[in-house]
Amino acid sequence: MGDGPVLRSERGSLTVELFLVIPVVVLVLVAGLQLVGVARSRLELAGAARDGARVAATSPDPRRAVEAALAALPPEIRPRARVTVTRPSLPGRQARVVVTVRHQLGTPFPPGVGFDLSAAAAMTVER
Repeated sequence: MGDGPVLRSERGSLTVELFLVIPVVVLVLVAGLQLVGVARSRLELAGAARDGARVAATSPDPRRAVEAALAALPPEIRPRARVTVTRPSLPGRQARVVVTVRHQLGTPFPPGVGFDLSAAAAMTVER
């Protein structure tokens, strides 16, 4: 018989707990989506660095390696990308390409919040 008043008082606490948990769940989902975006960008940068290193290993002109790395990136990333090519003139040494881009975090973060992502690749100079 004493169970009736206890159940009535718990109904309000369930509503309060739900309103406290929903923002946390939304924040975790948004953070997960941001993490997926970072991973995708990192994979794109690694592919671009590999393409640039492949060209740097076969061509003495570093501009061709920069062009190859930029061409491998999606169009929305290209304007923000920086490509660094280090190519020795001696065959048998390592040509190295580093691609860096500023990754901007999206909603709910304020504009301008982000961090630098980079990927590097090296290949042996052939000629």
